[in-house]
Amino acid sequence: MSGLDVQLPTAFDPFAEANAEDSAVGAKEYVHVRIQQRNGRKSLTTVQGLRKEYSYNKILKDLKKEFCCNGTVVQDPELGQVIQLQGDQRKNVSTFLVQAGIVKKEHIKLHGF
Repeated sequence: MSGLDVQLPTAFDPFAEANAEDSAVGAKEYVHVRIQQRNGRKSLTTVQGLRKEYSYNKILKDLKKEFCCNGTVVQDPELGQVIQLQGDQRKNVSTFLVQAGIVKKEHIKLHGF
């Protein structure tokens, strides 16, 4: 059995890339579009991670007019400003943000069932 050449793997850190990205300047920033279930069939769509230089109120106004729904901008202590819309508007919001040139398609993450 001495003919086997066995190499033991060195220490592997699966989170090394994630830590490197977080510390790097210009790391990929994602826009997260999520759905939250309220009661029954009611739900909320939340948009988080837009750049600070955008006017959240103007984006909200255009989203409300485009999709005929109500919404608000909520200030969260951890996440910053978050746009909330009534109903399941995940696909609508993602296509709107891409067509308006606010975010590239590869920087949008859709969450939910």
